[in-house]
Amino acid sequence: MKRTIEPYLWLLFSGGGVAAALVLPVLVLLFGVLMPLGVIDWPTVEHLRALLDNVLVRAALLVVIVLCLFHAAHRIRFTSEELFGIARYDLLIAVLCYGGAIVGGVTGALLLF
Repeated sequence: MKRTIEPYLWLLFSGGGVAAALVLPVLVLLFGVLMPLGVIDWPTVEHLRALLDNVLVRAALLVVIVLCLFHAAHRIRFTSEELFGIARYDLLIAVLCYGGAIVGGVTGALLLF
């Protein structure tokens, strides 16, 4: 039996879908709707800095970022192959998509830590 990393990529895809469905709408609602409309006050710089001083908050934010990047990479990979019919370039598309997600995750980790 040939072993592939495909199940792990699907795991990251589903985890990213859950993170995107549960966390991102709350962030968009807060920072994109309620705060600009003045329903709730914008957090101060000191408050955000104190929040990001906690390592667990930074780690949770990094997990959300990485999972969402892998979710997007997986969607882009399979959508481009099906929509444009370029399945013969599957390896190249996979390397570009998942490589971009890895680079984005590493960049996020460097910025957060």
